[in-house]
Amino acid sequence: MTCPYLFRLDTVAYFPLLRGRHSFEAVARIRDTTQLLLDVYRGDRMYLHPVKVWNRYSPKMFLPHSCSLKLQEKTDDGIDSQSAARIEEESGKEYRFQTVDGGVAISRYYQLVEEEEAKNQDQNFDSHDRFFSLAKMEYQRGEFREETERQIIESTLTKDGRLQKMIRKYFSPRDYFQLRDRMIGSGSLGGKACGMLLARKIIHTELPECRMYFEPHDSFYIGSDVFYTYIVSNNCWETRIAQRTDEGYFEKAGALKEALLSGSFPPDIREKFRKLLEYFGQSPIIVRSSSFLEDGFGNAFAGKYESVFCVNQGTPKERLLAFEAAVRTVYASTMDISALEYRIQRGLKHSDEQMAVLVQRVSGSYHGNLFFPAAAGVGYSYSSYRWNRSMDPGAGLLRIVAGLGTRAVDRPDHDYPRLVNLERPNVSMYNSVADRHRFSQRSLDVLDTEQNAFASREIDSLTESLPLWFKKAVMERDYEAEDALKRMNRWRQVWFTTCQGILENTEFTGMMQKILKTLDRVYGNPVDIEYTVNLDGEGAFVVNLLQCRPLYTGGRGSVTEIPQIPKEDTFFHLRDSSMGTSVKKKIDVVVQIDAKAYYEYPYLSKPKTAAAVGAVNAYYRGTGKNVLLMTPGRVGTSSPELGVPVSFAQISGFCGICEVSDNRAGYMPELSYGSHMFQDLVEAGIFYCALWGDARTEWYDREFFDGMQDLFPMICPDREELFGMFRVTEPENLWYWNNEQTGETLAGRA
Repeated sequence: MTCPYLFRLDTVAYFPLLRGRHSFEAVARIRDTTQLLLDVYRGDRMYLHPVKVWNRYSPKMFLPHSCSLKLQEKTDDGIDSQSAARIEEESGKEYRFQTVDGGVAISRYYQLVEEEEAKNQDQNFDSHDRFFSLAKMEYQRGEFREETERQIIESTLTKDGRLQKMIRKYFSPRDYFQLRDRMIGSGSLGGKACGMLLARKIIHTELPECRMYFEPHDSFYIGSDVFYTYIVSNNCWETRIAQRTDEGYFEKAGALKEALLSGSFPPDIREKFRKLLEYFGQSPIIVRSSSFLEDGFGNAFAGKYESVFCVNQGTPKERLLAFEAAVRTVYASTMDISALEYRIQRGLKHSDEQMAVLVQRVSGSYHGNLFFPAAAGVGYSYSSYRWNRSMDPGAGLLRIVAGLGTRAVDRPDHDYPRLVNLERPNVSMYNSVADRHRFSQRSLDVLDTEQNAFASREIDSLTESLPLWFKKAVMERDYEAEDALKRMNRWRQVWFTTCQGILENTEFTGMMQKILKTLDRVYGNPVDIEYTVNLDGEGAFVVNLLQCRPLYTGGRGSVTEIPQIPKEDTFFHLRDSSMGTSVKKKIDVVVQIDAKAYYEYPYLSKPKTAAAVGAVNAYYRGTGKNVLLMTPGRVGTSSPELGVPVSFAQISGFCGICEVSDNRAGYMPELSYGSHMFQDLVEAGIFYCALWGDARTEWYDREFFDGMQDLFPMICPDREELFGMFRVTEPENLWYWNNEQTGETLAGRA
């Protein structure tokens, strides 16, 4: 890693290698890059054997040389012969080496070499493997030193003191050895893998009655050092160093991302990848980011780095190529703009971010050529989002979908994941069947083994092929719609997806609540988890815990009273339509996007509006001004017809986001508690509310800023086509209040 860059700098450095402590692979790479490699042995004499000398040659240069171990006084008549060498000491003494060219002397030398090789029979192991091997031998003798455990935890699991304390309590030496057996390369497992393993150990220890409902895990881990190996072997190290400077942080990110996407893995790493794939066979797997900084206290990195499904179909060669592409995609995601912006937000710009990789078997069942779990989602031990004032925030909340859990963490198109308060899990937030149907899940995320790809399928197209027991678990019948169809002589069964059957299973919901409460208690902090649920026709279920991390909820606000202000000074007044803690904040800038103009804007051009939001965000960055974004429909959606498809990087500097419904264009907000976007807003301290077209919006004055100067043409003079859609104003004395306890929200002139 070092020598090529020293060579470019025209400088010299000396690196000692201890014999037998480094694998043959490591020494071979050093031999390839160094200019001078000397093999040194010590017996009755000291021997120096040049193995590689760059750009020099003499007839006896590569023979062993020897000298007496007794240092000689330095004299002026140094040995200048080409068959001799001299090493000077700071003391003024020197070693004088002579070529070993006599038969007896050569015999003694190779006898010493043979003895040394016999001591190092295990040089196929690197120092990391050798350390674990010695630790295992120590444990088998009935010993396991505290220092050994400390080294294992610090080098492999985490450097966070709070997590280390929990690991020492719940892990046994056997657990450390098992995870090493499933590790490719050395270094750390990363935050995501560490959180998953720790949560499972906590549950198995504190809630042994839950074990019968838990799927075993057989994950593999690609150590963080492999990330550096990949960078170095693909000549990306210099670019990485340049990217870590202030000037190159964004400027060099694109070049490094492209380099990471197009590199190749060293042969020894590829061979270990093959063995991993041989273990999983053709079972679908997911390749997930597990970086140094991910899933720690205060830094979730929710959705910042990629996770890639490998359906794992095809020939061994095809599966290996797909797997390598997935790992490269995860590596390259460290240079995504949203990830870079997030690191700046969290004060981590200069922190070392090595990427480990967690490889997990996808939990699910086959339904024809489609593979997916019955349900999946995320869970929270504490929820500040209460659609009913009587709800207990500490009861726990689930966000659950049928199929793969991607629809639970993303902002899906035309879909509504089910929100579940575990105090009353089977009670819907909607009163009527019509509303439950309207705000239900429409599509299922699956793995298509025939197409060898991740896919989304309309649930209506699958209903007839799904078994009845499955439909009863995740769907409901809309009898009102069936009666209406019957009156039109078009009767058919009408199903809609809400996961109601699963949520009526008190064993499942009770267990999930116990898990969340237990993890919350042990962590001493609210947590969120990712999980899957699989069912069979007999009603049995198993849960797989995929992830656990400390949940950042923001500080508890102190606002207890919303002021009374006249209607003419009120911008909007809401009930039960904001999320987050109590807050009082002055608003310096309001950015409004007209819903009707956005609706009429060409579909393929709608992403330009997201770029314009990013431009306004960049304009006000560093000014200290609080900026409120008023946007139609769902912010950050992947479907531009539902709202402006901004990334977190494009809104990272705003102090608040308000989603606005508009019956002129049909846009509907969705306060998507539990999505990655929501977690981003919470961690960045961005408040989040919605203006609905119903009783929850007590007052909204669309013309509140009429007559004020629109600054958008000045901020974005090159975006004339958006002048009628965007409006940026800087009002005086505008404030935002939110009271978490009463659910009341107000924005207006103080």
